Amino acid sequence: MLGSLYGLARGALFTMEPEDAHEFTLRMLERGLYPRDTTGNPFELATNVFGLSFPNPIGIAAGYDKDARVPDAVLGLGCGFAEVGTLTPLPQPGNPRPRVFRLISDNGLINRLGFNNGGHAAALERLQARRPDGILCVNVGANKDSADRAQDYVRGIETFYDVATLFTVNISSPNTPGLRDLQAPAALDELIGRVMAARAALMAAGKPKRPIIVKIAPDIAEDDIGPITERLLAHAVDGIAVSNTTLSRHGLRDPKKTEAGGSSGRPAFHRSTVMLAKVHQATGGKIPLVGIGGIDSPETALAKIEAGASLLQLYTGLIYQGPGLIGDMKRGLALAVRRASARNLSELRGTRAAEWAAKPFEM
Repeated sequence: MLGSLYGLARGALFTMEPEDAHEFTLRMLERGLYPRDTTGNPFELATNVFGLSFPNPIGIAAGYDKDARVPDAVLGLGCGFAEVGTLTPLPQPGNPRPRVFRLISDNGLINRLGFNNGGHAAALERLQARRPDGILCVNVGANKDSADRAQDYVRGIETFYDVATLFTVNISSPNTPGLRDLQAPAALDELIGRVMAARAALMAAGKPKRPIIVKIAPDIAEDDIGPITERLLAHAVDGIAVSNTTLSRHGLRDPKKTEAGGSSGRPAFHRSTVMLAKVHQATGGKIPLVGIGGIDSPETALAKIEAGASLLQLYTGLIYQGPGLIGDMKRGLALAVRRASARNLSELRGTRAAEWAAKPFEM
């Protein structure tokens, strides 16, 4: 039913510029005009990650709710957790429009948004006003013109510590010049060292532990996966998100493929899933991974779990499939657990990681 209704709505949304359509959907969510989840949460999908109990492993990726406007509506759509951001200390407009492009023939997007958001203060006010309910992840980043980007991340942790359940440190966007340089081992050491020290200080002051996830790019060279994951493990981060949009244009057919920015959606599925599996292997399965990139069906969601993911996030798939995709994924994942004669989805995690890790990034 939801799929049929969205099929009608999509035609109207696709007549709008992508950012205008996105703003329209946010306003509908703010007003409570969205389909509530009726699927429930199959018991097979309940999972404990980072010491937190997730009713299901599905979330919407950062970039959807940049300014913390609709976390409760995201939970109402049936997600097991919500993520807001990426949030920077100071407001910034991002890159000039147009900066989002639908690749309709590829079921994908290209964006070069550039961390556009209203800054910490505005988002904090919204989050303080909500009734704490469900798992909330705050995604923190650095201002484009910051003189000390590591300090921007520290400020994000400190600012939102009392309203967040956990954090994502986003060093993976291709649309802020030099941001991905923070993934180099030396820069990563300084950044993550300062972030973890900030959390330690807050915990020493009596605050509870907030898990910290680091989000990496899908375009890391294969030889760099080991050194990067080694540094993340050395700093005892709680999780790794794999991954963000890709600069690769491999396999794209749409005429808009020449636009600058990061590509997401169905064309990013293979590369991001191979990267996920390689990170799972590099970490020995010792650390939870968030699988992101090209999830647009129960089958692609299952593939991410089998490649090593504990949690999942989608975004572009929702644009093409609509909110009914969330319920479809929950039903499909629960069915996969039963077909495997398993008790819980977590038993399928990493079962095909070796197979995925052996594949080339591009086919």
